[in-house]
Amino acid sequence: MKALILSGGKGTRLRPLTYTGAKQLVPVANKPILWYGIESIVKAGITEIGIIISPETGEEIRRKTDNGEQLGANITYIVQDEPLGLAHAVKVAQSFLGDDPFIMYLGDNLIQDDLNLFLDKFKNKHLDGLILLRSVPNPTAFGVAEVDNQGRVLKLVEKPKNPPSNLALVGVYFFSPGIHEAIANIQPSARGELEITDAIQELIDSEKIVESLQLNGWWLDTGKKDDLLEANRIILDTNLTINKLGNIDENSKISGRVNIKEGSKIINSTIRGPVIIGENCHIENCFIGPYTSIGDQCTLIDADIEHSVLLEGAQVLEIHQRIVDSLIGQRAKLEMAPQRPKALRFMVGDDSHIELV
Repeated sequence: MKALILSGGKGTRLRPLTYTGAKQLVPVANKPILWYGIESIVKAGITEIGIIISPETGEEIRRKTDNGEQLGANITYIVQDEPLGLAHAVKVAQSFLGDDPFIMYLGDNLIQDDLNLFLDKFKNKHLDGLILLRSVPNPTAFGVAEVDNQGRVLKLVEKPKNPPSNLALVGVYFFSPGIHEAIANIQPSARGELEITDAIQELIDSEKIVESLQLNGWWLDTGKKDDLLEANRIILDTNLTINKLGNIDENSKISGRVNIKEGSKIINSTIRGPVIIGENCHIENCFIGPYTSIGDQCTLIDADIEHSVLLEGAQVLEIHQRIVDSLIGQRAKLEMAPQRPKALRFMVGDDSHIELV
């Protein structure tokens, strides 16, 4: 059994951050989104993992994730020159996948459920395909499945105007090697892509066995700012361990679940968890509220922030209004000019410098 993680694409919904970096490397609770998927796959006992990368951001993913040894995986990188669909990504990876069954996992998705729950059914029933589903209020924005009472998949439609159900396809799939023949038999969609929904429909039309299971826990597609902030909130709520390795002075107050890494200095500040603070940060005269993740080497002075994510090297200086629901990129700098606005909300790309006047 192998795994294929899709980590290409252009990340248009997270721009400007993704003009300069891969969306799958944006951190949730100070860990790249991509790594959560790798860890979940490794936990299921699968260590041979291929990662689809794009020419634009592939080297950054290689550099950050390396050969996967630190995550217990053996990673092979596969370049997809153009984002021509999920089924096209499988086609590009065919030489890596060979005749092995595999999990396909979208690199910007997070699910709470243990993959073993689904893997066991896929293996024990010798299925040609197993898809994961979740009921959603807006099925027209997703690939949608129609299933019978036993969970067997009858029909799949990509972003339908008139959806046959409210069951959306989650970004995790299980396939036998028969999916390669199915992909070879489909044509590009109206948007010029080889759709994985069309390939699965080809399996169904060929009388192959494709079944479904519905998720029990949460599912998060982190392709947009608010979704990423929600993922950060949930991970901090469920996975954060208390650890205070930094230097905290006697005038600071720490409450709740807070994780402070080595080399960070907390001076005359209040921190209310859940909060994670990376290595070698400087935080002085600040209020850091719940559901905030602060990356390595960040500087916050005279700042008030909550429910936000700051990437490595970001600076927030002398902004006395509360910052909420914000995603601030690597090495971005926010500072206050003498005149102060009444409310602040940011999505700031890497290497930015914002001065409020």
